[in-house]
This record gives sequence, structure tokens and C-alpha cells, in this order.
Amino acid sequence: MKPSSSPSEALLRGLSGAVDVDAELDDRHLLQALLDAEAALARAGADAGLLPGPVADEIARHCHADRYDPAALGTAAEAAGNPVVPLVRELTAAVAPPARAWVHHGATSQDILDSALALVVTRAGVPLLRHLDAATAAAAGLARAHRDTVMVARTLGQQAAPTTFGLKAAGWLLGLHDARTRLAQARAALPAQLGGAVGTLAGYGRSGLVVADRFAAHLGLAAGPLPWHTRRQPVLDLAAALGGLLAATGKIALDVGLLAQTEVGEVAEGGPGRGGSSAMPHKRNPVDSVLVTAAARRGPGLVGTLFAAAGQEHERATGGWHAEWEPLLDLLHLAGGAAARTARMLGNLRVHPQRMRANLDATGGLLLAEAVATRLAPALGRAAAHDLVARATTAASFRDALLADPDVRAHLSEADVDAALDPAGWLGSTAALVDRALDAYERGTG
Repeated sequence: MKPSSSPSEALLRGLSGAVDVDAELDDRHLLQALLDAEAALARAGADAGLLPGPVADEIARHCHADRYDPAALGTAAEAAGNPVVPLVRELTAAVAPPARAWVHHGATSQDILDSALALVVTRAGVPLLRHLDAATAAAAGLARAHRDTVMVARTLGQQAAPTTFGLKAAGWLLGLHDARTRLAQARAALPAQLGGAVGTLAGYGRSGLVVADRFAAHLGLAAGPLPWHTRRQPVLDLAAALGGLLAATGKIALDVGLLAQTEVGEVAEGGPGRGGSSAMPHKRNPVDSVLVTAAARRGPGLVGTLFAAAGQEHERATGGWHAEWEPLLDLLHLAGGAAARTARMLGNLRVHPQRMRANLDATGGLLLAEAVATRLAPALGRAAAHDLVARATTAASFRDALLADPDVRAHLSEADVDAALDPAGWLGSTAALVDRALDAYERGTG
């Protein structure tokens, strides 16, 4: 077996990421994005008439990541505080002498690195959104298939009242759908960065705005009205969107893990060969739920770092900007893995309606205490009805206690009591809510 150049990533990072998303986040792809920014800068300068077209072509010809060593550049980056400085040095040495004066012309390191990270986000967003779309579609399928599957709703960790699994899945669906919308918006709004040393575009004379707009166009990024060297809202919007995605997937993972507990048993993760234990042959652990939950718990710290780094000094930051790079890439890594695992988890989820019904019946109708009190309230008043029913809940048989109470029988027949204790009669607007959620999803993706 070929040894890995990064053992910790080989052993651990695959547990939190997705291969196709992570491929866009590795050193080679980040390096290519830096070089794409340098090539776009040269072409933008040529568009503005600042340098000859053949010079721009010569610079672009050398902007290929396989010509450079990411590890060596990373080592050299420590002296300057970022990898752009040594990369520009190597790129300048590589091009023909007439082109050397035009490499990185008018730009500063932050212009290239911010624009490159925007490219990385844009490119990694393609597989990330694809996984998120698959997860959303799987949630929609569960909501549709289990629109009327009755189960226990739980509040504060306790059984509360009847609901449907379709409504639970509809909540998952809209959480994912909203997260997808916010992420797509933040990704599409990421602007190219070009301002020069202090954000004045002075290196381009009167052609600065033309160069900046053409630079963005060559990169396929939005053209912002101003350089955003210390105005970090684009990063904050992206961080919030990625954090929201992790929260949405984490909520689903937590629900699935709880519903899959042996004592509950209402769902189980599917997929052959998954969930085994090193010690207990009988176990089938909810692995995707566990890993997505882990990713979701790491997200807030990374989002917090990016927000904490956003207060930056004057025209260029002294550390705040530098603090963003790795947390941003880590957020993308975690979001990609969470989206992919949520898609697999929901796509293979095994739902057990009979176990849901058994858990619903386990308390002998206590879940319908509110329904009984509601039927009595017009005659007795809300508080009195509540107290009467509460007393009945302490009996060995809730139904028998209700039928034995003269105050109940004065207003409810045995048939009325049984109707009140039927879970299907206390579902409110669940079916309509599921339909509304599915309609919102279908209109949003149509």
C-alpha cells in the first residue's frame, strides 16, 4: 500500500468530508485557483490596454498548478505570511523576460487569495449542492410516503401528543430547502477581490474600474462596487449559510439517532455493511447520524471564528484576514460531508410504522389527555377540565378512570371518550401542513 503524505487526513478527514467536495479543497485545487486569479488579472489588464495580449497569454500559459510544488510554496509562505508572495516569485521567474514586469501587476496578495477562495467555494459548491439536493429530495420522499403515518411527537424529551412521520420529515425537508437557498445565494454573491495595496486601484491609473470588472468577468465571479479587503460581509454571509446547513443536517441526524434507539426503534439506518461494532456483533449503529451530528457540533466554532475575525483594521487587516482561511475551508469540508451523509441516511432510511403505533399506544391513551380536556372545556371551563383530566392520568387505566368519573360522563359518552382517545382524531392540520411543505419545495425547485 502506498503511504499517504498526510496520514491524519487519510485516517480521520474522510469521516467528516465528502470525496468530491474535498477534491476541490485540496492544496492542488487551491493552488490552481490562485493561478487562475493571476491569469485573469493579466487578461483583465490586456482588456484595459495596459499590457499587450501576448504578454497576458504568456503569463496565463504558466498558470497551471502542476508546474509548482504546493508543499514548497507552503513552506516559503511562512516568511511572507501568505502563499501568494512565493507563488508570484515563482511565476515571475517562469515567464519569458518581457512578461515578468506584468505578473501580479497592480494587485496585492489579498486580491489573489480572496478571489481564489471565492473560486474554490464556487467550485466546491457544485458537488456540495448536488448532495444537498439529494438529501432534500429524500426528505420530500419520506414526507410524501408517510404523510399519514401516525407517531408520537416528543417535547422536552417526553412523549407529548400524536403527530405524523410525514410532518416530521416535512420539517426536515424545509430545513434543508432553506439551507440550500441561503447557500446558493451566498455562493452566487461572492465577489472577486481587486483593490491593490490599499483598495484604491492606483496601480491601474484611470483604468482601475475597467480592470476590476474584467477581472471578475474572467473569473466568473460577481463584481463588487468596492474592494472588500476589510469589509467581510461576503465571508460572513457564506459562513452563516454553511453553519445553517450544518444545523439543518445536524437536527435531522439527531432525530434519526434518537428514533433509532433500541427502546424506540421507529427508524433504522440502511445500507449494507454499515454500523458494525468492534466489540458487539449484534449492533448496527446509526453511523451517518453520528458523523453528521459530529460535524454539526464543530460548525458553530468555525462560524464563530469567522465572525470574530471580521472586525479588521483600516484598509488591511493584521491577522483577522489570515484567521479566515482554514476555518472557511473546514466549514466547506464539514458541510460537504454532512450533506452527502444526510442524503445517504435519508435515502436508505427504514421506517417502522408498527413500532411507531406501538409506542403511541404504550401509555394507554395518556397522549390524548389534551384532546379529552378540550372536549370537556366548553362545559367545565378550561382550567377545571384540565385538572379533572390530570387526576385521571394518575390511574392505572386512563380510559377506565375517565369513564368512571361522573363529571366526565355528564358530558361525554363512552363513544365520545373513545373518539377523544383515537390518535387519528387529534392530528390537527398535519396532512395539510405536509402538503404545504411539499408544495413549497416543489415550487422552489421547479
